[in-house]
Amino acid sequence: MNDFDYLETGEVYLDAACQSLRPRPVIAALNEYYEKFNSCGERVKYPWGIETDRRVEGAREKVLKYLKLSHREYFVSFTLNTTYGINLLLQQLDGKKFDVVVTSDIEHNSPFLSTMTFAKKWGMSRKVLSRGEDGSLPMEEIPEKAVVVVNAASNIDGRKLVNIKEVVKKVHKTGGVIIIDAAQAMAHSSEVLHKTEADAICFSAHKLYAPSMGAMVVRKDFLKYIETSFIGGGMVDDVDKESYLLSSEKNPDHLYTKFESGLQAWGEAVALGAAIDWLMGLKKSDHENLQANYTELFEFLNNSEKVTMVNKEANPTMSFFVNDIDSHLLGEALGAEGIMARTGYFCAHYYLDKVRHFPPLIRFSLGYHNHPEDIEKVKKVMEKIV
Repeated sequence: MNDFDYLETGEVYLDAACQSLRPRPVIAALNEYYEKFNSCGERVKYPWGIETDRRVEGAREKVLKYLKLSHREYFVSFTLNTTYGINLLLQQLDGKKFDVVVTSDIEHNSPFLSTMTFAKKWGMSRKVLSRGEDGSLPMEEIPEKAVVVVNAASNIDGRKLVNIKEVVKKVHKTGGVIIIDAAQAMAHSSEVLHKTEADAICFSAHKLYAPSMGAMVVRKDFLKYIETSFIGGGMVDDVDKESYLLSSEKNPDHLYTKFESGLQAWGEAVALGAAIDWLMGLKKSDHENLQANYTELFEFLNNSEKVTMVNKEANPTMSFFVNDIDSHLLGEALGAEGIMARTGYFCAHYYLDKVRHFPPLIRFSLGYHNHPEDIEKVKKVMEKIV
């Protein structure tokens, strides 16, 4: 794919689950902001600012379109990343309305740790459910009046929350709310999120072929549970000595300001819109190429006697360890050959270390930038090293 032509010959990037590479159109969109209309959004009336507002509003609309959600029911707020978004919601969520907080065993530390602090803050119990090998959540174990925080796709092995719509319905029917960590689902498994009526969906743009920032897609009626405490410039329309008027309370079209204190990353938001345009413009052959690449690499690893796979099936994200070889040393050896992969526990310490008792792992995570030649090189180098 020519949109990644800046990669040097022999460079194989296999860490897209951490942050994806950025295609040329996204880089161009960010540069265009800085070179042609670098300005503060929602604060100025000169032409540069008006163009910034237009592009940023367009990015919000594109996020909703990408997820097939209606602006009548949802709005989009920009944040730093997924972790920040989940914490921003939980730290302002009125815990008196609920009885228990629920997460799962295969979570990234973002939801796993933030649910700990939420439970401690409100003196409530916390329940950690075990996900099925297919990624499903056990419906019968979801309690009533629960705050549920789970991922839509795992950053360990890519398994998806295949019963996400049923889970959302169960949570709402029993008086609870649900926040989805969509960081790993947005780029290559967004279909699982389509028309999902969760209360909030948090994701990181830098895993979506966009610049480093985050976003939250929030259901409008979820705001009745939010007690705003993280506040600053950009959120208010009027201020008196001991009081203020929130923009989100005065103007229903500005609900997104409820979570956007201070200046936002306007250029990054513009480039996020470009990234979504790029993703939605991919050809069938691009998707087929990605699938062929990760399937071939998975089968190669899965058929190796010395390799222990975490994955049960092929996925763009795959984790493993090689018997009798330290994963960190193997990662360095691969790096010396131009193959860039993640090693360790991938911020999923509880499941990988305490539940599965795995040693540190290696993770190969592919993207649309990878070519068949990349897979051939990885296979040859792995055979030589292992």
